[in-house]
Amino acid sequence: MIKPKRLLSLLLRFIAFGTTLAAVILMATSHEKGTFFAVSYEAKYTDTPAFKYFVIANAIVTVYGFLVLFLPPGSPIWRLVLALDLVFIMLLISSISAAMAIAQVGKNGNPRAAWLPVCGQITKFCNQVTGALVAGFIALITYIILLLYSIYNFLNPLFEKA
Repeated sequence: MIKPKRLLSLLLRFIAFGTTLAAVILMATSHEKGTFFAVSYEAKYTDTPAFKYFVIANAIVTVYGFLVLFLPPGSPIWRLVLALDLVFIMLLISSISAAMAIAQVGKNGNPRAAWLPVCGQITKFCNQVTGALVAGFIALITYIILLLYSIYNFLNPLFEKA
């Protein structure tokens, strides 16, 4: 039978894996054709380096999350996983921040730079980007909870002996 601590850890890791995978799929499939004053254009995530970075970072974290699901419970590699969780949290934070900045400009524009908001013309694209960002935030929060839980489990035996 699986211990409750292990079950909780697996559940959180599975949620983190699923949400990063969902973020990648939502962002990678986001595209829409639109028209603005008789000018036709296509919005794709590949048009923006920040969105590409978001997809790449989440794909890396997805692969990592998948591999960690298969680690044996008593393995000494778990100490490395603790450090890697922190690294991947920072990667997720930076990719979400970059994508969120571009999404905000797409939604609200920037009057000082004379950039018009485009989400009124390409709503499907903007909705998919929003969904990908929400999934990325859920993954980030899950990884933060996992990190805190892992630190607690790692340090708890040290405090009990004292």
